Amino acid sequence: MPTFVLLTRLGEAERKRPKLRAAKGKKWIQAIHKRCPGVKFLCHFAMLGPYDFLDIYEAPDAETAAKVSLISMAGGAATAESWTLIPYERFLGLAKQV
Repeated sequence: MPTFVLLTRLGEAERKRPKLRAAKGKKWIQAIHKRCPGVKFLCHFAMLGPYDFLDIYEAPDAETAAKVSLISMAGGAATAESWTLIPYERFLGLAKQV
């Protein structure tokens, strides 16, 4: 199954209420599992920098990954970007074909 990274930046209103983050996060993951049953999260990190959160997850396809980003934005994220990840060994195999 393809692997993706989700980079999320919270909206201004969400950043002003950090005490509500646990409840909002629980609601967010429930929405993902309900609307994207094939998604499997591998790790979740809070970040200090231009993004607030980084998630690595597996999804059946790019459309499902896009849905994860859309659900994130509907839940209060100002931005949510899903990027495709390629395992390094597979990347090296692709590079040999060039």
